[in-house]
Amino acid sequence: MSDIQAQFSVLKQTADPVVVEAIAELIASGHDRDLNRINVLDFADRAGLDQEKVISGFLHASRLGLFDMSWNVLCPGCGGVLGAHTTLKSLKHEDYNCALCAAGYEASVDEMVEVAFTVSPRVRRIGAHDPDTLPIWEYVRQMFWSSGVDIDEQAFSRLINDVTLEALELPAGEKAILSLNLPSQFIIVFEPVTHSAHFLDVQGEPTSERQQLSIMFNKLEAPTGTTVVRPGPMRLTLENQSGNRVLPSVWIAADALHEMLGKRKPILTAKRMLSNQTFRDVFKADNLNVDQRLKITSLTFLFTDLKGSTALYERVGDLSAFDLVRAHFRALLEIIAAEKGAVVKTIGDAVMATFVRPEHAITAGLRMRAAMDDLNKERGAKDLVLKIGIHEGPCLAVMLNERQDYFGQTVNIAARVQSLSTAQEIHVTGPVLDAPAVAEILQRREIKPIQKQAALRGIADKMVVYEIP
Repeated sequence: MSDIQAQFSVLKQTADPVVVEAIAELIASGHDRDLNRINVLDFADRAGLDQEKVISGFLHASRLGLFDMSWNVLCPGCGGVLGAHTTLKSLKHEDYNCALCAAGYEASVDEMVEVAFTVSPRVRRIGAHDPDTLPIWEYVRQMFWSSGVDIDEQAFSRLINDVTLEALELPAGEKAILSLNLPSQFIIVFEPVTHSAHFLDVQGEPTSERQQLSIMFNKLEAPTGTTVVRPGPMRLTLENQSGNRVLPSVWIAADALHEMLGKRKPILTAKRMLSNQTFRDVFKADNLNVDQRLKITSLTFLFTDLKGSTALYERVGDLSAFDLVRAHFRALLEIIAAEKGAVVKTIGDAVMATFVRPEHAITAGLRMRAAMDDLNKERGAKDLVLKIGIHEGPCLAVMLNERQDYFGQTVNIAARVQSLSTAQEIHVTGPVLDAPAVAEILQRREIKPIQKQAALRGIADKMVVYEIP
């Protein structure tokens, strides 16, 4: 048995076997580009597989060395990759700039950082492992744009034939001269290797006189600029002083380009990955650096705690109470994972969990309450009284005590809201209840939230909270 076969045998022990078979088929028969920066959500949907099982499968496969995981900072405008990182630890604090869109962005892990997977060269060698050998359009397709840009063959053909005036490969140290006839439209001279762009604002009366423009590419990422020119002939000189080949192309920035870049597919975001239980379990050491502070604009927190657990130990005895509390934890952790959440930590009898969407958290809370009722019925007692609080808002992802954690007022409020519960109620805040999907869940179950004014410890003003009775 080869090493690869042995790894797949191990993978089948930790991941869903159907997912493992789909991954093996992809590696065996997929096109080169299908194995570079794999969009696992798109892969799951096309294969008719559960997204969570597919994410888990690729994470376990990466841990075994079958795939390399990358954290790619994306431009929200064009979907280009502004920075590719092998770990989340190498994500920079400063802004990322997109030359194509002439804009700068701070890397938010909500939608701007995708997690993608590329087959390991040890498993199968593909063109993206040697990007300098990729043809110009494959480089643009595979290396510049993210897995979220929905470029089918028709759209890519349109890019080449309708959007592009000229495109060439320019080796290091060489110069090229292009003769263009500029239409009366906005033009972009874009180079994906150095991620540089120069804009031509073509305006005014057409001219028959040949206009001149020189652009140089270097290692410093050639500066973005705009030159006003007139419609008509132009002599464009391109010089490569970058030390590597460059792939400049001249694009018409019209509807065809904008329509192509506007077609997007859902991506596996860093936020979703950080709230994935398999990732937290398997890649504990690969999360964040101690001094990193990653902004998340929206995350849902769920806190639980057992009411009167000290009295429970006194009432039923240490051994029985321990078994009961362990059964409660087991039920909660299974529900959190099933509802696309992740456990951040447990403190005594309390649990802190995160969810990407508030509807996942509210569903988890309702299931937790039902699970405690079932455990109580099995014992013929009401020993397990679970307090639950849910809040959604911005936060910072940080490392505390060698563990990925979260910091901020959103976390504090979620913990305080949980303390309002007394007997199997769930308390949620306005941002959670305002989510349309949450309203649909409660309406479907005929649950009417009860509005309250609450003073939360450590929070200056009273807050409006809602009891889910």
